[in-house]
Amino acid sequence: MPMLPVQLTIRDMQSSDALESHTRKKAEKLSKFYHRISSCKVVIESSQKHKHQGKIYNVRIDIMVPGKELVSTHKHNQDVYVAIRDAFNAMLRQLEEFARKRHGRVKTHNDLMHGHITKMIPEEGYGFIEGWDGNEYYFSMTNVSHPRFERLSIGDAVEYIPETFRDGNHAHHVILERKNHEAA
Repeated sequence: MPMLPVQLTIRDMQSSDALESHTRKKAEKLSKFYHRISSCKVVIESSQKHKHQGKIYNVRIDIMVPGKELVSTHKHNQDVYVAIRDAFNAMLRQLEEFARKRHGRVKTHNDLMHGHITKMIPEEGYGFIEGWDGNEYYFSMTNVSHPRFERLSIGDAVEYIPETFRDGNHAHHVILERKNHEAA
């Protein structure tokens, strides 16, 4: 399979071979997940907007797939590698959604499942749910609908829509079960 053409732009900061190599490897992983990506543009820039925090890095990823342009942007972080990781993770979720729709797999609310939170890794922004089916489901802060991710705790009963991906089971649209809403 030919390599994905990656147009990499680095603004207002010093570039390095390590940074460029890291970014190109992340882009290649996207093409392994969805092989019909025709182009990938990545812009990494440093912003001095936050005087008291030091440098803030922004990463924008713009990819073309058949019939659509997908964009991940505004991933602010003080660590350029964390900003790159977050932007590529957001793009991977968009690609998963695009591929799912393209293959006709549409979510239905009949698939709503119940479970409880068994692990929380708040500093990384994700956790795990044990479903009533006994399976473990990964979820991230972007998959939480109500309340905010920070308000969830181990043991909370939740409702979610399950999906299976190559890397395992995921929970989407996570909400506290109705009896727990008053506490949130």
